[in-house]
Amino acid sequence: MFTIYENGIIGVQTTADNLHKVKPIDKSTKEKFSPNDEIIEHFSHKKKNPKNNDEVINSYKKIANMDTSELIYQVKDIMTKDVFTVGTKTTIEEAYHFLKEYDFVQIPVVSIDRKIIGLISKKIILNLLMADIDNVKEILNRKLEDVFLPEVITTDPISDIRRVAKVMIDYNLDAVPVVDDDILFGIISKTDILKAVSHLPKLQLWS
Repeated sequence: MFTIYENGIIGVQTTADNLHKVKPIDKSTKEKFSPNDEIIEHFSHKKKNPKNNDEVINSYKKIANMDTSELIYQVKDIMTKDVFTVGTKTTIEEAYHFLKEYDFVQIPVVSIDRKIIGLISKKIILNLLMADIDNVKEILNRKLEDVFLPEVITTDPISDIRRVAKVMIDYNLDAVPVVDDDILFGIISKTDILKAVSHLPKLQLWS
């Protein structure tokens, strides 16, 4: 089961098969800012590794196309349980430093009772800065509770990881928060997918 949250509010709950109907796949993955802009050079410190990205995609496909006669693993079997999060009172600048310091692609934003609000990433931050380049300082001091975060696709702990892997491929997702009764339970990321394919014997046989 998948749930789409929009700033902490449940928008849609649906199966993987119906997800594409309620949230059409956006074929455009281009970012809103120019990669040559000075401010991006200042904030961005690491380029993507194409080879590693291909490895991740292949891992997704191995899981998404597994033989259904094999043992099925659920999200809870491979997800990361100890999730680093930020609260709604965190500023954009603080969130950016966390992303940079710990080399995170994105960080879940949660309420005081750990309900999922959304995900914050460098891409989101840089888009905010580029949208109002004359007020960078004000934007960086803004709290996440004052930012309209993009809707986020989540899954539950007992979802079949084949379904999750396919959704990650289709929507080009780096990670999917795992939510149980609206509470953040964990997260399943590219790294978790790679580890699963590498370390679980059954997954090594999928093709």
